[in-house]
Amino acid sequence: MRFDLEGLEVFFPYDYVYPEQYAYMLELKRSIDAKGHCVLEMPTGTGKTISCLSLIISYKRKHPQTGKLIYCTRTVPEMEKVLEELNILVKYIEKELGADSAKLLAVGLSSRRNLCIHPQVSVSGDRDKVDAGCRSLTATWVRAASVDDPSIALCEYFEGFEKTGSDAVTQSGVFTLEELKMLGKEKKWCPYFLARHLINVANVVVYNYQYLLDPKIANMVSRELERECIIVFDECHNIDNACIEAFSVNINRQTLEVATRNLDTLNSQINKMKQTDARRLQDEYTRLVQGLQASGALRGGEDTLANPVVPSDILQEAVPGNIRRAEHFVAFVRRFTTYLKTRLRVYNVEVEGPLSFLLNLQKLTQIDSKTLRFTYDRLKSLMNTLEITDTEQFTAIQLVADFATLISTYQKGFKIIIEPFPEAQGLYDPLLQFCCLDASLAVKPVFTHFYTVILTSGTISPIELYPKILNFNPVTMQSFEMTMTRDCICPMVVTKGSDQVQISSKFDLRSDVAVVRNYGNLVIELSATVPDGIICFFTSYRYMEEIVSMWNEMDVLKQILQHKLLFIETKDVVETTLALENYRRACDVGRGAIFFSVARGKIAEGIDFDRHYGRAVIMIGIPFQYTLSRILQARLEYLNETFKIPESEFLTFDAIRQAAQCVGRVIRSKADYGIMVLADLRYSRHDKRDKLPKWIRKHLDGAHLNLSTDEAVQIARTFLRQMAQPAPRDSRTYLMDKSQLDQMANRMRQQHKFPDAVQSKEMSLD
Repeated sequence: MRFDLEGLEVFFPYDYVYPEQYAYMLELKRSIDAKGHCVLEMPTGTGKTISCLSLIISYKRKHPQTGKLIYCTRTVPEMEKVLEELNILVKYIEKELGADSAKLLAVGLSSRRNLCIHPQVSVSGDRDKVDAGCRSLTATWVRAASVDDPSIALCEYFEGFEKTGSDAVTQSGVFTLEELKMLGKEKKWCPYFLARHLINVANVVVYNYQYLLDPKIANMVSRELERECIIVFDECHNIDNACIEAFSVNINRQTLEVATRNLDTLNSQINKMKQTDARRLQDEYTRLVQGLQASGALRGGEDTLANPVVPSDILQEAVPGNIRRAEHFVAFVRRFTTYLKTRLRVYNVEVEGPLSFLLNLQKLTQIDSKTLRFTYDRLKSLMNTLEITDTEQFTAIQLVADFATLISTYQKGFKIIIEPFPEAQGLYDPLLQFCCLDASLAVKPVFTHFYTVILTSGTISPIELYPKILNFNPVTMQSFEMTMTRDCICPMVVTKGSDQVQISSKFDLRSDVAVVRNYGNLVIELSATVPDGIICFFTSYRYMEEIVSMWNEMDVLKQILQHKLLFIETKDVVETTLALENYRRACDVGRGAIFFSVARGKIAEGIDFDRHYGRAVIMIGIPFQYTLSRILQARLEYLNETFKIPESEFLTFDAIRQAAQCVGRVIRSKADYGIMVLADLRYSRHDKRDKLPKWIRKHLDGAHLNLSTDEAVQIARTFLRQMAQPAPRDSRTYLMDKSQLDQMANRMRQQHKFPDAVQSKEMSLD
């Protein structure tokens, strides 16, 4: 339907709108009008994606000067879902206004691994191998050499795109990744470079967070985006972690050994080129004297490397004289690599800031920080000069160059932590960790460059903390509730077993036999009561392994298997994917299944368990981070000193948002229903419970805050019996049609024109 929203005609592809959708679009419009940023929490299953798309596309129709819509997601399935919703919206607009009236071009962009259609290159599932294979077929020097030697293999799809694709693709439409691949096979065009080209002319671009947050990718893909673009970060509850990962580097002894071999290879290729084509090295030297930035943009597969720092922090100067010669640069990096090896010969933990590290480096090796800042760009130039195509073999030296450039560029908000015994292994394998502590560093260019940035998710409570840790000032912060004709979610807090022994994942209780047995009894009883699928989340892989091992000794697993099949998430992606497929198959055939998973894992972050795939979620414990982690301790200290965020507040915030993300998997639409079990004594406390999203707290009855196992099972039975009844006849009470929306728009216009008269009229009616 089409309706008026404060003077904007909104095209919405469905006959009814939820009140929260209307309120969401209203706040969204006001933020765009104000050219400001906003943080909006919309309950899962209430049409957040289509509401966002409908408002922004309608806004762009009325205000053509508005820039592109850049819609950022975390996973490829989420990207495909957004493009499908957008396609529905475009078809509706064309139905209302006529064919080709939308005049909208939308494209999804992903890595080469997801878009490559070359029969030999695409078979590899490894990203680095696909990138290297692409480079070996599309690099400028490879294509130039093929002119004289036709036996040199090229990519027919890239060649086809270079000939006609860049000029031919101007039609409107919504192109998903699969549609791009189909078009590429039909036209003999490379889907990846086609998508890269379409970004420049598209109205809507959908891609991963990292294409805006990670400078190594953003400097290649997103640097030409205009200031008027509208940026949307969907499912942004973990955006601070994505920002930190973009600026963090880990290096161990194996990395440095491989980097040393990379330097040997580079050195031998330099000597070989001196004998065969010394002019290329001289040309590179001349170009570097004039300035590295003067080399211009690269074509084909040469753009696999980019500077790891944000553009405003890149030095716009000529490369220092001591690393202009190729052999001098290799010797320079070798000296730096040798220094890193000496730093890894430790048996005690070392923690220091970048400035201290650089001072010690200069004292021992005479390497200054300014020269280090050019390491990444200088390596990029050298690899192109040497015409290196197998870039996957040089990942280690790229990582060292990444670290050198970052540490010499940023001093505040970073720590260097060298651990001889990494936490996950317990074996002597020294690890140098360059840790970013300030998430705002990666996202600052986005907030600064673009007028409107929208952060939205179903679980970002408390939303007040996001502007603090990301260091920006939103014009709107709003958390919306879910309107329902009946209570289709049943959250409850289980604090004790049937024997009245309290249950918790606290360190001093987690291995207690009585606690473990009560957790097992809870899972057994619910698996016998709840039909179809149940997802059971643990706080960590290690904790899950301990509990499952103890349950096996107690015959708990045997009792669970009497009611449902059991599947377990592992760190192996292939194993987990296979387990998930079999879990869904068990639910489809009516056998029922229970899936043991981990908070912060793949299942918790990107997999939906709608309908019978998830009738209940059990969150065993509170998923706090490992508090003895030195990286976490450094970040907590930085947040407290810089943003005045107490350690306990951030730890609780981070744990509860992960728990909310886990239990939120159970409901994906208003027609769905499910049980949310928070199994830990601490969830009953105000400081934990109040950080849950508003739409979950609304349904958390006071009588459900201190339950034993048998009480929880009884409540679950009652809830499931209620959900088995037909939906109430007034199920459309919370749906708004066009006439209701028009009446609401008229009331809002009257209030805007005559606020005092309308207020007095409302008072007289009361």
